[in-house]
Amino acid sequence: MLKRVHPPRPDWYEEFYASVLDSSMKSYEKEIAGYKSQLFSNLRGKAQNVLEIGIGTGPNLRYYAADAGVNVFGIDPNRKMEKYARAAALAAGLPPTNFEFKLAVAEALPLSDASVDAVVGTLVLCSVADVNMTLKEVRRVLRPGGLYIFVEHVAAKDGTILKFFQGVLDPIQQTVADGCHLTRKTGKSISEAGFSRVDINMAFLSSASLINPHVYGIAFK
Repeated sequence: MLKRVHPPRPDWYEEFYASVLDSSMKSYEKEIAGYKSQLFSNLRGKAQNVLEIGIGTGPNLRYYAADAGVNVFGIDPNRKMEKYARAAALAAGLPPTNFEFKLAVAEALPLSDASVDAVVGTLVLCSVADVNMTLKEVRRVLRPGGLYIFVEHVAAKDGTILKFFQGVLDPIQQTVADGCHLTRKTGKSISEAGFSRVDINMAFLSSASLINPHVYGIAFK
């Protein structure tokens, strides 16, 4: 499934993309920190086993990985992300024995049914090959009552100048940003994925440029 959904890229490309992601998102992470702090506070004392899909370089770990006894599974199809994610886990206070990086795609999560208390995904549904299959997998691995915490960029409102430019630049974005789509209606997909409840909000971030607006919230299994 990994090779079919995410064909291997040259080592130099995966390393380059991981290093750029690690160094270029600082202003974005600073601006979105307040939203993330609010969201991840919902995990305190409620999530011992956490799965993060598209963990990338691990920017979210500092919000939840320091909780005592938490175990984190980080999923990403780019093997070069692992060293950055492990460094972020250590910086967040997560013991190495409590962190496992798995080379996989979100459409086929290598975890058992109902095996995690929470799933985390930020800026990942824009680049998966199949959004609906990914959300089905998220629901599968969550225990009853588990939480799915998400932050995603979505298509701008139809008829706006921003939506026009997103449509024009979408093919280029997919090529240069490892499959990222600018025009997906991800909030709608999450709302219709079969969760028992979805609390969803919208925000615009000045540091995100064309990658606006954002939807963020919590879905409950």
